[in-house]
Amino acid sequence: MKNGQSVSPEETERAQIVPEAASELNNLIQIISSTVVLLEKMWKGPSESEEHFEVLRTSVDRAAKVTARLVQHAGGTNQKNVLHCDLAAGAEARPAPKKPGGNQRCILVVDDEPMALALSRYVLAQAGFAVATAQSGLEAIDLFGREPNRFSLVLLDLSMPSMDGEETFVRLRAINPKVPVLLNTGFIEKHRLERMMDAGLAGFLRRPYQPDDVLEQIGSVLESAPA
Repeated sequence: MKNGQSVSPEETERAQIVPEAASELNNLIQIISSTVVLLEKMWKGPSESEEHFEVLRTSVDRAAKVTARLVQHAGGTNQKNVLHCDLAAGAEARPAPKKPGGNQRCILVVDDEPMALALSRYVLAQAGFAVATAQSGLEAIDLFGREPNRFSLVLLDLSMPSMDGEETFVRLRAINPKVPVLLNTGFIEKHRLERMMDAGLAGFLRRPYQPDDVLEQIGSVLESAPA
């Protein structure tokens, strides 16, 4: 029922499809955007190639703005990133470096999208982190449960089959609540994000974001986390 009126099957289906579409679009934009950034850093070709990169950057920016409107329409958060209040206070007092050195601290990256997983692994490894990966919540729980003190941080996707990011987060916290968990996803409802933040989520990044954004967020979380 909605305002005393029954909800049609079409409205119910639309309510499910729009968030899923917004999440998937943001995931695809994330992959394209990150790939463009990495290609720019590696590319040593003629100066004329800058025109092609500019076309890609402009297209990604337009797609991101359209998808952001879709996210807002579907009831998702329009915030790009959120830090837990305790961490945010620490970050203001001591700004995190934009490109933190990993010092071989190990980060567990959990994402069911192989390309997104590969890109995250590459970016983090280039920053000096040791990286372990899991393509499902179940695999993440298995890895984390066997070595709960190995990881300095978990970078967790929300939209995964079988066991989604929220359930994975709850189970990770039950094993070792001292390890901060940073959520990254293309879509999340505001109330759901608030619930996870209240349960101890260290922070949130909404896709798409630049590689430096996730490194800066990770730096803030790690610098503010208890030793």
